Amino acid sequence: QVQLVESGGGSVQAGGSLRLSCVASTYTRNSFCMGWFRQAPGKERERVATIYTGGSPNYADSVKGRFTISQDNAKTTLYLQMNNLKPEDTAMYYCVGRSGFCSNNPAHYNYWGQGTQVTVSS
Repeated sequence: QVQLVESGGGSVQAGGSLRLSCVASTYTRNSFCMGWFRQAPGKERERVATIYTGGSPNYADSVKGRFTISQDNAKTTLYLQMNNLKPEDTAMYYCVGRSGFCSNNPAHYNYWGQGTQVTVSS
């Protein structure tokens, strides 16, 4: 069983940057996907970025070129570097995980953090 805790959210002006962190309670081995989903008020949860052990990161089209997902060597901490933030990035950001390949369907992820709020003003 894996527990996830996010941090690093906050309020910034458009064009600013934030770095989100997610700490996992246990070491995540191969065949495990971790990533970030976000949900804005009145909208469905959407995949922001995911990364699978041994694979390349996948990003939502809206964040490509601005966000970077990475993982530490111990595979216990996940990061999301967010640059050139836009007001439409405002949402609650969730760290997620699942055993197996990555998916853009939030129902496929059985591990979720409590979320960290990101607010971008214009």
